Amino acid sequence: MVTRILILAANPKNTSRLRLEEEVREIDAALQRAKHRDQFVLKQKWAVQPRDIIQAMLDIKPQYVHFLGHGTGDAGLAFENETGQAKLVDGDALAGLFSSFADEVKCIVLNGCYSQVQADAISQHINYVIGMNKAIGDRAAIEFAVGFYNAIGAGRSVEFAHEIGCKAIQLAGIPEQLTPTLKKKIISDKSLFKSNQELNDSDKKLLINILIRSGQAESSERKALCIKIGIDPTGLNFIAHGSDSAFSTTLIDYLHGIDNQEALCKICKVLEGVFQRSRYLADLESIKSKMNCI
Repeated sequence: MVTRILILAANPKNTSRLRLEEEVREIDAALQRAKHRDQFVLKQKWAVQPRDIIQAMLDIKPQYVHFLGHGTGDAGLAFENETGQAKLVDGDALAGLFSSFADEVKCIVLNGCYSQVQADAISQHINYVIGMNKAIGDRAAIEFAVGFYNAIGAGRSVEFAHEIGCKAIQLAGIPEQLTPTLKKKIISDKSLFKSNQELNDSDKKLLINILIRSGQAESSERKALCIKIGIDPTGLNFIAHGSDSAFSTTLIDYLHGIDNQEALCKICKVLEGVFQRSRYLADLESIKSKMNCI
């Protein structure tokens, strides 16, 4: 499964110059270094006008959207008009647009000053939105973006990637590590609260161990397993190589990193079929409950 990242960059003529080209170059380099680099496609749109956002969303169908530019707080994010001057778009307008793509977009990063206002509005519809709670300098913005996509490219979760991005700012000696703020979609249906949780490291290790013991991670079974869980094996370069342990670890980390809970639930179902009368059934049931598997 390919993950598409859409860059929306705007630096209107009547605003201060930002190092946007450097940020995009560093994001691209981070993804090229990534363990799962073949699973990511980076698309860039420059001098973006508000109407360009709609076309880009329809054409690219991204899972991640990354805005680079100026934010002004309540007034909105600075895109461009027909003459290259600033055109502000507020949080309500952006939230309304992205609500139409809520089933496709996993995370939106608003890497501009005072963008937490827009992040708050958008997070009503999108699972993860990152905004800035105050002004952020060019260096800090770039360090955060590199750290964030280093982690995403390694198959880690959005929450972990946000944490790494903040620590990257701190490691660079910049006192702005608390500026990027992660907002999570609030689930209004109380019935979902009881089990819609992310797997922790112990859960993942347990699932990996059961997968190894099942025989489904053997080289002769890997393609069939991928088909059973609904992912295309031709796009995964780790299938043909490595031990059963390495394959199982990479597969579970990859699916968890891109938040493909449907495939993880299907793995549990496959494993239940293998271990029909086993102590592993209770473990699998616990994992399924956490992921709200049907």
